Amino acid sequence: MQDNQLFEYAVIRLVPRVDREEFLNVGVILYCAKQQFLKTLFQLDAGRITSLYPEIDVEIIRKHLETFQLICRGDAGAGPIAKLPIAERFRWLTATRSTIIQVSKVHPGFCTDAEETLDKLYRQLVL
Repeated sequence: MQDNQLFEYAVIRLVPRVDREEFLNVGVILYCAKQQFLKTLFQLDAGRITSLYPEIDVEIIRKHLETFQLICRGDAGAGPIAKLPIAERFRWLTATRSTIIQVSKVHPGFCTDAEETLDKLYRQLVL
């Protein structure tokens, strides 16, 4: 039986009007050092988003979230942040910001399979 390993995760939120502090959960990012795992999953429901915020450009949001995925993978095309060590990429992606895409506070937990845990959190918190 595998030992439980510490992981950290944050919920990715779409905050179309920062002044109103309203948000939709659109993704999850999970980091597990022992498994050398850093990945994000997201889903943008264009119908839901535009029904709440008609003026938003969903495709621009999608491109920004795809960049999160590239940084997680360490893809060289994602710029200098993607070249950082995995822990530093996670800290950069989960840093506090006041933009249209924000993340929750980082939460810890224990898992044996980071991929499975990410899928579970994604289903619980986003879908």
